[in-house]
Amino acid sequence: MAVVVITGSAGLIGSEASAFFAGLGFDIVGIDNDMRKSFFGGEASTFWNRKRLEKTLGRRYRHIHGDIRSYNTICKVFKKYASQIKLVIHTAAQPSHDWSAKAPLVDFTVNANGTLNLLEAVRQYAPGAVFIFTSTNKVYGDAPNRLPFIEQGTRWEIQTGHTYETGIREDMPIDQSLHSLFGVSKTAADLLVQEYGKYFGIRTVCFRGGCFTGPNHSGTQLHGFLAYLMKCAVTGTPYVIHGYKGKQVRDSIHSLDLVKAFYEFFKDPRVGEVYNIGGGRFSNCSIAEAIKICSDITTKEVKCRYSEENRKGDHIWWISDISKFKSHFPDWDLKYDIHGILKEIYEANRQRWGKQGVNS
Repeated sequence: MAVVVITGSAGLIGSEASAFFAGLGFDIVGIDNDMRKSFFGGEASTFWNRKRLEKTLGRRYRHIHGDIRSYNTICKVFKKYASQIKLVIHTAAQPSHDWSAKAPLVDFTVNANGTLNLLEAVRQYAPGAVFIFTSTNKVYGDAPNRLPFIEQGTRWEIQTGHTYETGIREDMPIDQSLHSLFGVSKTAADLLVQEYGKYFGIRTVCFRGGCFTGPNHSGTQLHGFLAYLMKCAVTGTPYVIHGYKGKQVRDSIHSLDLVKAFYEFFKDPRVGEVYNIGGGRFSNCSIAEAIKICSDITTKEVKCRYSEENRKGDHIWWISDISKFKSHFPDWDLKYDIHGILKEIYEANRQRWGKQGVNS
């Protein structure tokens, strides 16, 4: 039996990975305690997604309601499956830099200590497994905000000819910037993943993402930009734009495109690797542009409220340079652009949101 252990298995990326690898014939052990509900309230609960996985994947999926902060819990899983574990996909996290300031101890123990627990369990019981970690572009802090930007009609854009014009590479420094406490805890985890690779020879990788998105995202105000925006568009809930005139830019990658990148790495893994990953120049938008697309798709005006104060440490502009990953894995490419992503989110959720409202 070949096993894939997936943390945060009922979340956006975890559920996509569960379905993908189960479809390839792997048995999935999913670890998820729906802590997203504790962080953000009932609208962010992933319980519905867990039930969907259990129904659609059947015997291929075993769910463990466990907390990654408990080393004993993690060890029991890894002891049981040991050498059968071929791949670990670690997506469980406290994902919001706004929320992290409310409870720094919770944020750090989930993101940093939880990652350490998993890495040590791999080292002790499944050292031959590949370890994939969903990191974040917040490891760079607000350093991207020091880049030269030009204000355009609907977005901020980097100066033509700049070295990062095609996107921000992995060579951007991670120190001497404001990270948010979330950024710090994820940076600690990111460095641990690299170190367990380089020091112990475990095949590890950090995927530093911008906006991960897709139809299975339980979007909420503090996390899940595109899914939450579309939910607001469908339900008529006002969407709050925080600063930068709504022209701040994000690249977004569909959960399936990301999981396919995971698969490419799994087939030919490296040790202690790092990749910036996202929609790049193919799939990006400003908030203002995303609002327009949502309005076009739903044929309804999106209600918005503007706040002059931007979120602390928030990026003005982030587009990933994905050329390093593509050079290592030339068979991989992006399928979904922003319009395609938002259209799929709408089609997959409009009935559920329409019946139950924004708190569904």
